[in-house]
Amino acid sequence: MEDVQKHSVHTLIFRSLKRTHDLFVSNQGNLPDIDDRLEKLRRSIKARDTYGLVLDRAIKSMDAKKMSALQIDKPLAITDGSMASSDLGTAGTESGSLVRYNRDKEKTPLSGNNSLVRASMPSSSGASNVQLIPKKAPSIPKPKWHAPWKLSRVISGHLGWVRCIAVEPGNEWFATGAGDRVIKIWDLASGKLKLSLTGHVSTVRGVAVSAKHPYLFSCGEDRQVKCWDLEYNKVIRHYHGHLSAVYSLALHPTIDVLATSGRDSTARIWDMRTKANVHTLTGHTNTVASVVAQATNPQIITGSHDSTVRLWDLAAGKSVCTLTNHKKSVRSIVLHPSLYMFASASPDNIKQWRCPEGNFVQNISGHTAIVNCMAANSDGVLVSGGDNGTMFFWDWRTGYNFQRFQAPVQPGSMDSEAGIFALCFDQSGTRLITAEADKTIKVYKEDDEANEETHPINWRPELLKRRKF
Repeated sequence: MEDVQKHSVHTLIFRSLKRTHDLFVSNQGNLPDIDDRLEKLRRSIKARDTYGLVLDRAIKSMDAKKMSALQIDKPLAITDGSMASSDLGTAGTESGSLVRYNRDKEKTPLSGNNSLVRASMPSSSGASNVQLIPKKAPSIPKPKWHAPWKLSRVISGHLGWVRCIAVEPGNEWFATGAGDRVIKIWDLASGKLKLSLTGHVSTVRGVAVSAKHPYLFSCGEDRQVKCWDLEYNKVIRHYHGHLSAVYSLALHPTIDVLATSGRDSTARIWDMRTKANVHTLTGHTNTVASVVAQATNPQIITGSHDSTVRLWDLAAGKSVCTLTNHKKSVRSIVLHPSLYMFASASPDNIKQWRCPEGNFVQNISGHTAIVNCMAANSDGVLVSGGDNGTMFFWDWRTGYNFQRFQAPVQPGSMDSEAGIFALCFDQSGTRLITAEADKTIKVYKEDDEANEETHPINWRPELLKRRKF
């Protein structure tokens, strides 16, 4: 080891460069001579590929000038020098003929010694061939116009923060749960109180109405999950198992199972009838704030304060995918009513995903507060509600924010009580119901008098950053 001579880094680099140089010089000496004919052909093809559209326009302009000078019925002769086609991609065709459709007559063969074979479709308006080439779709499509939303009704009656909303499938009434531990059922058309259900001993955090049974399900910070029979207006089942507050629940649309999630970092799947805890979905490391269920895979999707979104295999009770794109807690997940997509909300931004693998689609940015809730309707309107009382209305497909406003706080409430905890569209998608921190429920409707002239789309895609992460 002592006999090994040490060289400086500069010496080693120089030797490496010299070896590389010698290697390439020896290879270069064996290259064949360049064939001038093939080189000319190659440049001709490349020029045609690069300047083909310009050539089409030049030919059309030249034709128009010659048509004005000559009679249309006469055959039009094109000389070699007038088109310079040998330089722009003739590919060396010596005996080919230029065949072009006349705009108003039969096709007229046009002869030339060095010309292209071309055929342009007849067009009474004289449109150029460039219009026949399919244009590349813009990377960001223009958003669809949506009517702005306005406040229609304010409903008071709860004595605490209103935390959750559910509209029944018949679209006649809706239920709300609040910090006063009461579930209230309201008439959707008139806003009148129909019924109050008491039984929870702490804040009610989630409600859901079954489409197949006369049942209403609720969950709360008292760790209880209840099933109410609306024919008798009383609790008929309890689902025991959660170790801490239950924050969200969802009914599966086709199977008689119930999904709940909460502060014990789990989501649980319950058999609706037997009250059995079918699966305990473990994997999240913090509060599971939102759970949704759909008929197609993934049938269960959860969002957690550990900044992840998980997609679950309902049959196996296991996580099939974990989406880690969010940097902060995920407090809301919403499924699109008709598209095979969902969105997740976090204080950093809202992200859209495509099912079933959870492929990332786009970021929707603009909120400056914690996003507590979202709702989407089949018309492509996505609404998000913030912790500071701001509501943002987005076009689902493009992420364009077409309306935003601060929800008005009720007189007597503090400004700090401007917070939106839940959003829900009715079954028609034309009414939006919000649950707020000023103890009220607000109903919004689309502005019937608005149109594209009064509320134009201020679409500036150059300002939109679509970061792919």
